[in-house]
Amino acid sequence: MPQVEIPRRYRGPTGGAANVEVSGESVRACIEAVEARHPGFLELVVDADGSLHRFVSIFVNDEELPRDALDIAVAGPDRISIAAAAAGG
Repeated sequence: MPQVEIPRRYRGPTGGAANVEVSGESVRACIEAVEARHPGFLELVVDADGSLHRFVSIFVNDEELPRDALDIAVAGPDRISIAAAAAGG
């Protein structure tokens, strides 16, 4: 099963879990599977249109995905990492 690595700042909905193993055939399906178990997670990653928030990056097996590639296929051992940029001033 793919594993989704949750950045520290997004672990509120996951109860502090840093990794969530899910079933899903695409990156989007895996993120939605995390949401199904941990409501409130999805809105941290994607906007109302289903696009990545501008300050979020997704990596599959350490390779950054293009912003429009959430529907890319994943397989059993794949690792999906979510990176949340810190903003401030």
